[in-house]
Amino acid sequence: MCGIVGYVGTRGSVEVLLGGLKRLEYRGYDSAGVAVIDDAGHLDTRKHAGKLGILSADLDASPLTDGQTGIGHTRWATHGGPTDENAHPHLGDGGKLALIHNGIIENFSELKTELLASGHEFSSETDSEVAALLVGDAFRETGDLTTAMLQVVNRLEGAFTLLAVHADQPHVVVGARRNSPLVIGLGEGENFLGSDVAAFVEYTHRAMEIGQDQLVTIRPDSVDVVDFAGQPVTPSTFEVNWDASAAEKGGWSSFMAKEISEEPEAVAKTILGRVHDGLVDLPEVVALGEGALASIDRVVIIACGTAAYAGMVGKYAIEKWARVPVDVELAHEFRYREPVLSPNTLVVSISQSGETMDTLMAVKYAKEQGARTLSICNTQGATIPRESDAVVYTHAGPEVAVASTKAFVAQITAIYLLGLQLGQVRGTLSPEQARELVVELQAVPEKLASVLATGERIAELAHWMADTRSVLFLGRHVGYPVALEGALKLKELAYIHAEGFAAGELKHGPIALIEPGQVVFVIVPSPRDPSSLHAKVVSNIQEIRARGARVIAIAEEGDVAVLPHADEVIRIPLASPFFEPLLAVVPLHIFGMELAAAKGLDVDQPRNLAKSVTVE
Repeated sequence: MCGIVGYVGTRGSVEVLLGGLKRLEYRGYDSAGVAVIDDAGHLDTRKHAGKLGILSADLDASPLTDGQTGIGHTRWATHGGPTDENAHPHLGDGGKLALIHNGIIENFSELKTELLASGHEFSSETDSEVAALLVGDAFRETGDLTTAMLQVVNRLEGAFTLLAVHADQPHVVVGARRNSPLVIGLGEGENFLGSDVAAFVEYTHRAMEIGQDQLVTIRPDSVDVVDFAGQPVTPSTFEVNWDASAAEKGGWSSFMAKEISEEPEAVAKTILGRVHDGLVDLPEVVALGEGALASIDRVVIIACGTAAYAGMVGKYAIEKWARVPVDVELAHEFRYREPVLSPNTLVVSISQSGETMDTLMAVKYAKEQGARTLSICNTQGATIPRESDAVVYTHAGPEVAVASTKAFVAQITAIYLLGLQLGQVRGTLSPEQARELVVELQAVPEKLASVLATGERIAELAHWMADTRSVLFLGRHVGYPVALEGALKLKELAYIHAEGFAAGELKHGPIALIEPGQVVFVIVPSPRDPSSLHAKVVSNIQEIRARGARVIAIAEEGDVAVLPHADEVIRIPLASPFFEPLLAVVPLHIFGMELAAAKGLDVDQPRNLAKSVTVE
């Protein structure tokens, strides 16, 4: 989950490293550190527990002797607490080598025992220091950092990305990856390494992928990639389609506020170029194989957290439009129960970062079992898309706030596009039906923009409720995953008890939680829905209101039936049932952000969390 950046070139490396770490801090902010080498071969490091600002302030007050080669790290703690000693970089070879690490080295204990027996001393509690000492020892034997790294990575078990520099090779950075993200940035007279392209997008849009079990050596004028057996590899290159300004706040109070404001754009850009003659046309699915969609008899969606809730919304739509059974599985549970898959099963993985370790392992398992795999992802060059047979990118732009918002609506949009294409191919949607649904999907961005206009009122509610200790969320049908998402945002951002329930489940136990003053958000279906869900949800509201609950209803414009039973009604535009979740979730995103802000909390970097979960 840590953020890593490496640089070699002609610029002052400290500036490059700190800029990259600032854009990567969403990956972890327990500590930060840098190591730089000047032209004379002098290695200098600085690291501190706490957020990146602490390190930056120290470097401003007492600058390092800047060089043109360096590595930087921002940490999400696994082995050892967030202390100065456990911060990266870690040193080897008598302080001449510096190494940073993202991931978990599973066999570090036995390796540490070996190192202790050979006379090494440790200054941290981390598994990462084991790698630093091993690479340092190997360098003393070989005199070459690439060769030393190759020797060591073949001894390590687990998930890792390692970056190392050595004072005796001042214009070289070596990186290695296994089950953990790493990407190359290609410059003119300079090159970069990073956990993702945000590390270097300020300087170059040209990037190169690094595959599983591969090692890269960058110099100012060269990039060499080999596999862990030392055999040369030719990676593929790609262009980054956004610039550094997209990852800046741009005057907003927080990245989350900015990203919520971008939800209409995220939906619009995900649709863009994927509709022709009024019908969905996803060219990406061609990679699944000719006729693949027509032969699919089951869809399994795998994801974690917010992405899993997007998958739950998608389940309702795909089953309705394509008439194919859909299961939604938590990725971290999926492969451990040995699920039944076949070549006609389409496994759809959802991950904003494309690096979620649980989801990556589930994708690999699905492929081993012969299933077809498609990923929905927001990050170019990420591992999960590369491991999948096909990928549908959500073009939401960089999402920096740790708690996901715009990625959620973009993921639902991508699943809906897939569901519509499946329905068209399978003949379960007539062209007329498909075109009507496409027209409504294309209208969502404008409707989302109108929902954002309710933000001021929602902020007032949140500030009035700053002392609230518990909030419940109720929904039916596609409103149920929205309730789960609303509850998750409060847990992530405001650190209070919050739960989402299927409204019909209320009387089967959860209604015992209702007491006078208990705040309950209810996602109310449209009264125009031909099913009876609206009436049932209104009955649920009456049941909890009779027991003293304070009800905040998310209801469509013109719904008067809910007025006598709700303390507050937040309106969303008219939409058919499957498009309501895209609208109803926005007030919940705003509420979670504003309640956290009212409590004086950091909405972009919640405690104990990181944006990308790259360890199991």
